[in-house]
Amino acid sequence: MAPAVFAAETLNKIEEIMARYPTRRAAILPVLYLAQEEFGCVDDRALMAASKVLGVSKADVYGVATYYSMFETKPFGRNVIHLCDNLACSLLGAESLQDHLERKLEIQMGQTTTDGRFTLKNAECLGACAQAPVMLVNDDFYEGLTDAKIDEILAKYE
Repeated sequence: MAPAVFAAETLNKIEEIMARYPTRRAAILPVLYLAQEEFGCVDDRALMAASKVLGVSKADVYGVATYYSMFETKPFGRNVIHLCDNLACSLLGAESLQDHLERKLEIQMGQTTTDGRFTLKNAECLGACAQAPVMLVNDDFYEGLTDAKIDEILAKYE
């Protein structure tokens, strides 16, 4: 497998980012966002590209990528659903909503639909207990979920 290389436009963005940080290592997080955007996930090739451009070890980049839940180490769907399963959401029906999502999408938590449209993931807390149960689809926040509301939401991402 050929090593991944960032596109020239991305390299320009990385140079701008690194100029804002005191060390190259401090820029790992924003560079990982760019790597995931460009390569589709933060797999081994993307980790190597980030490591090379930053001049830090692959282990350092990997440590950051696997610590934060917003980075995917394998390909994921075009739309990522994060369903909150913390206490407030669980008490207000998150488990039955998870069952509904799994049946509707024909996948289990942590999987991606065969057409690549959706990936379903747990979220430990989305910080909106007063609006529970809640979920994110990509960067879109949804609250007060019911089975019917989830069906309406998913239709927006067809």
